[in-house]
Amino acid sequence: MPEQATSITTEHTDAPSARTTFPRLLQELATTRPDDVAMQEKLYGIWQPMTWAEYAERVRDFAHGLAASGVRRGEIVAVLGDNRPEWLIAELAAQSIGASVVGIYPTSIGEELEHILTLSAARVVVAEDQEQVDKLLRLRDSGSGLGEQVGRVVFYDPHGLEGYADPWLVDFTDVEREGRAWGEEHAGWYDEQVAAGTPEDVAVICTTSGTTSKPKLGELSHANLLAMADHLTDIDPVDKHFRYVSFLPFAWIGEQMLAVAIGLSRGLTLSFPEDASTQRADLREIGPDVMFSPPRIWESMLSEVQVRIDEAGWLKRAVFGWGYDVGDRAAQRRVQGKGSGGVLPKVADLVSTRPVRDQLGLARVKRAYTGGAPLGPDVFRFFHAIGVNLKQIYGQTEICGIAVVHRDDDIAFNTVGTPIPGTDLRISDEGEILLRSASVFRGYHKQPEETAKTVDTDGWLHTGDAGYLDEKGHLVVIDRQKDVLTAPDGSRYSSAFIENKLKFSPYVEEAVTFGPEEAGQGMTAMITIDPGTVGSWAEHERLSYTTYTDLAGKEEVYDLLAEEITRANEDLPEPIRVQRFVLLHKQLDPDDDEITRTRKVRRNVIDERYADIISALRRGDDEARISSRITYQDGSSVVRELALRIFDLTTYSIPQGRGRRPVWSGRTTQRRAR
Repeated sequence: MPEQATSITTEHTDAPSARTTFPRLLQELATTRPDDVAMQEKLYGIWQPMTWAEYAERVRDFAHGLAASGVRRGEIVAVLGDNRPEWLIAELAAQSIGASVVGIYPTSIGEELEHILTLSAARVVVAEDQEQVDKLLRLRDSGSGLGEQVGRVVFYDPHGLEGYADPWLVDFTDVEREGRAWGEEHAGWYDEQVAAGTPEDVAVICTTSGTTSKPKLGELSHANLLAMADHLTDIDPVDKHFRYVSFLPFAWIGEQMLAVAIGLSRGLTLSFPEDASTQRADLREIGPDVMFSPPRIWESMLSEVQVRIDEAGWLKRAVFGWGYDVGDRAAQRRVQGKGSGGVLPKVADLVSTRPVRDQLGLARVKRAYTGGAPLGPDVFRFFHAIGVNLKQIYGQTEICGIAVVHRDDDIAFNTVGTPIPGTDLRISDEGEILLRSASVFRGYHKQPEETAKTVDTDGWLHTGDAGYLDEKGHLVVIDRQKDVLTAPDGSRYSSAFIENKLKFSPYVEEAVTFGPEEAGQGMTAMITIDPGTVGSWAEHERLSYTTYTDLAGKEEVYDLLAEEITRANEDLPEPIRVQRFVLLHKQLDPDDDEITRTRKVRRNVIDERYADIISALRRGDDEARISSRITYQDGSSVVRELALRIFDLTTYSIPQGRGRRPVWSGRTTQRRAR
């Protein structure tokens, strides 16, 4: 048996884009393609285009406005809000005068928001709307010191703010107007600042996921991000004709990676949906050529398909089932570089799977990526079966989001692919994944000791993830090193692997598994149900309920989930099969610090907050008793004592004659008696 490889060194090709900056790229696009559409935003059902020349002009005006507000080279501007053209205008404006931006997730509140603003020392905060402005006003009035640090809050959606007379607040367009006047008095200053910028300047500061502590602020330079853009597009070429729909927060490295770095270096047209409720319709209307989303987006799309198929008539279900099976076989050949297999897959795609892709807004997608957290192999396989060229990527904020990716004709559903050009990969003696490339970040803002722990003197980024290279040279990521556990038989396993198996069920929104602490305890799990799919199932079964807590506590729902988990157990080795589970009375919430803004579970918080439930699971109790505060829509709240049932799967068996649920459906099939 050949010795398993532990390192891969790629060719370090030139990355020409890494020799410039984002503002210079924008200037070049405004000169060479002034009348082409740079971005468009949907307002009141109508797309509002902005050309490259208009984009550059607004960036210039806002940059002058920032300078008039006292922002200087080397400082940081914070941006808090959903994706809109103003977000990018603020980002490019700050970079143009030598400052940088730190993006803050629009769902951030309280302590997290204060931590990022204080650590970054931002003196200007660009906020989207009344909701974000109110957060900042509450934080200022709480005595946090924010009022002394931040000189201005600039908002770009004035709805609801017409009656606010606080001098701390100023409209985005007013800053642009001030900037035009300031620029007339300082002719040539802006061009001098853009020319003075270097590729090594900090462009963007992205927060880390913060699964174990407060998020750190990772400094990424123009060169870091543009080297990544060049190396990724060496594998997957992108040109100015590609369309991209931007709906994930710019605070996330994934959106900075594709919408900003690749967007500016390749001149993509960006489209911004009107709001979350129209996102899917807008996606269908635009028909993007490339897409990048974390696993939760792909999982929610699969759940949507399962619900729609279950609500369809028997003929549509039969046609889709046939087409899916044909597509699955064709996908297996295609990802191995063997072609799709003739005419039949084309017919199946035309009548069965293409309409589904069209409903999801994926009909024109040439390639799609997923990253930020593990995507279950079953979900991965589903999208390939319906004709979506989905690729797993692996990376971290500290390496601009991507270091490893699948190639079109070399995809394995349980791996994350091979390194992109210019990236070296090594597995340490302890099994940790190490990465080195021109995209490794400059360091953590104001935390040199943490930077030294993460990047060694030879330039290797210590990811903290455990993994190995398979026989084809693909990287297999196991889990965070600290979360890799050892089964009773001595084999190593990942909680994330088990959890992804459980989350493949359309009825499971989140799963957290707990390994045994003593002999004989067995694997246990805490499950949160998906209210949409379980609610749809309950409606079909004529099962009435009032609240999420009521639905999760129903005996019929426990039976439904017991069957789903038992099916998942069939694909797991015996030592790590789930033996007991509980349905949590509430969803995990980033506002409660239970999951991150990118929906990664904060295990330390879960272990502490739900310690009584976890102990009851491990002991084999019949129920776990907890106190829970329930808040109603009118603002009133009440503390209730809840008894959560613990379901023992060791004494459960799937009812006789119950068929296995198809991948694309939420319903099991009932075998006919003979």
